[in-house]
Amino acid sequence: MSRQTDRAMTPRLSRAGIVDAALDLVDRSGPAGLSMRALGNHLGVEAMSLYRHVHGKEDLLEGVVDLLTSELTEVMEREAEEHWQTFLQNVAHAVREIAITHPLAFPLIATRHPAAPWLRPPLRSIEAVDILLRVLLAHGFSDEQAVRAYRGFSSFLLGQLLLEAAVRGADVGGAGAASGTGEPSFSGQGEDDLDDAPQVRRLRPLLSEDHSKEEFETALEVLLDRLEAELSP
Repeated sequence: MSRQTDRAMTPRLSRAGIVDAALDLVDRSGPAGLSMRALGNHLGVEAMSLYRHVHGKEDLLEGVVDLLTSELTEVMEREAEEHWQTFLQNVAHAVREIAITHPLAFPLIATRHPAAPWLRPPLRSIEAVDILLRVLLAHGFSDEQAVRAYRGFSSFLLGQLLLEAAVRGADVGGAGAASGTGEPSFSGQGEDDLDDAPQVRRLRPLLSEDHSKEEFETALEVLLDRLEAELSP
C-alpha cells in the first residue's frame, strides 16, 4: 500500500473532534476509562498523533468540561429577560439536562477547577456567573442577596444533580479531579476576563467569602422544617 493511500485512510484529527471522542469514552466508561491510548484506539490512530492537538489527559478533561457546558451560557443569555424565578428554573433544567444526558461525565463539572477559585460549579465560567448576578440585581436583589442566591443555587444544583448522576452509575468520589500539587489549575479564564464581567469584578470580595458551613446549616434546617410540616396533621 502506498504512503499516499495510508494518509488517505488515516482519520483527519482536530481538537474539537478529539474532545468529542473523549466525551464519548467518558460517557461509556467514566473519567477513569479515558487515556490517550484508549482514545487513540477509539479514533483508530496512534496515541502520539493526538498530542498535536491536545496536551494530555488533563487537557482532555478540561476540554470535556468545556464541551459539556458550552451551550449553558447561551441558554442563560437567551433567558436573561425572563422573571428571575423563570430564569433560574430554566437554567436549572439546562444543567440537569447535562447531568442526565452525560451522567458519568457530569462529576467532572464538580471536580475540575472553575475559572477562578471563588467561583462554584456548575456555573463555572466568569461569564455565566455575571449573567446570573445581572439578572438577580435587575430584579431588585441587593448585592448580598444576589451572591447568597448564586451560592444557594449552585449548592442546590450540585447536591441534587450529583445524586442523580450517581444513581445513573457515576463515580462521584472525585474521579477525574485535577491531580499533582493540589494547587488550582484554571481552564484559561482568570483576572483578564473580569474586564468583560463588571458585576463579577465589583462583587468579587463577596464572592470570595466562605459561607459554606452556614449554607449547609441553612439547607439542613430547611429540610428538617419540610419534614416536620409533612408530619403535622
